Amino acid sequence: MVQKNSLAKVLVICGPTASGKTSLAVECAKLLESEVVSADSMCVYKGCDVGSAKPTEDEKQGVIHHMIDVVDPFSSYSVGDYKKAALSAINGIIQRGKIPVICGGTGFYINSVLFNLSYGNSAADGEIRAKYERFLASEGKEKLHAVLEEKDPETAEVLHVNDVKRVIRALEIYDVTGRKKSDISDDLTPVFDYSSYSVDFPREELYSRINSRVDAMMKNGLIDEVKGLIQTGVDGRCQCMQGIGYKEVYEGLAAGKSESEIAEEIKFNTRHYAKRQITFFKRDERLVLLKNSGVKSMAEYITGKFQ
Repeated sequence: MVQKNSLAKVLVICGPTASGKTSLAVECAKLLESEVVSADSMCVYKGCDVGSAKPTEDEKQGVIHHMIDVVDPFSSYSVGDYKKAALSAINGIIQRGKIPVICGGTGFYINSVLFNLSYGNSAADGEIRAKYERFLASEGKEKLHAVLEEKDPETAEVLHVNDVKRVIRALEIYDVTGRKKSDISDDLTPVFDYSSYSVDFPREELYSRINSRVDAMMKNGLIDEVKGLIQTGVDGRCQCMQGIGYKEVYEGLAAGKSESEIAEEIKFNTRHYAKRQITFFKRDERLVLLKNSGVKSMAEYITGKFQ
């Protein structure tokens, strides 16, 4: 583990979905002769490729990527699980004399490695979790999310209503500890000398990019990907099926919806998720918002700060 007084440099490329994080992080890693550590809660799952916009080998451009395809689609994966594995990767990169490039849109994942946060580490309580699972089964995901909004509105703001696994976990933490998950941040002193960047697209342009990405996912076989996962035994109870894109396809197939109906639902939910991502990341006082000036130009600007 890196000690609190460590000042190892780390670069963070974050922001909402469809903002070009992957290509920017790869270009930065190339200029720094370094490696990328993914911070995406869906990219950890094997077999969830299209719907997670997982970078292809061509898109990686020979840059080593960590924290991709680390668990099977039947597994649950917590922030604590991510923190342990990602810190190992980050420290390994630092030990090799390089500046790690953390790239992703899952804010809880990024903060878990930048700060000494304890959320997700409170003891599990099977009885409480079962209580909320019964509540979900009888009342539905919207009412479950409404309970979280009452108890912990800050966490509810960044957790999508479809992400029932993490909603239940947040409620479990509240009931076990008496504290909101959003408040359990014992030490906000960074454990790395990190710099954080995000591309700031005008809202309508970002929404257009999101819509185009969803169209591309549908064309590239998202529905077939979900069908393939279902054939292996993956169902709606699996955490990977709570991700935006997968949830809508899984439920849409069961309800007999058309591909266009499913696509529109994904676009709608992704746009709302992007708004929450923007709100989350703007809380970081170190975040630098960049106007889009082309990947190479932005990467040269960012990496120039590390010279």
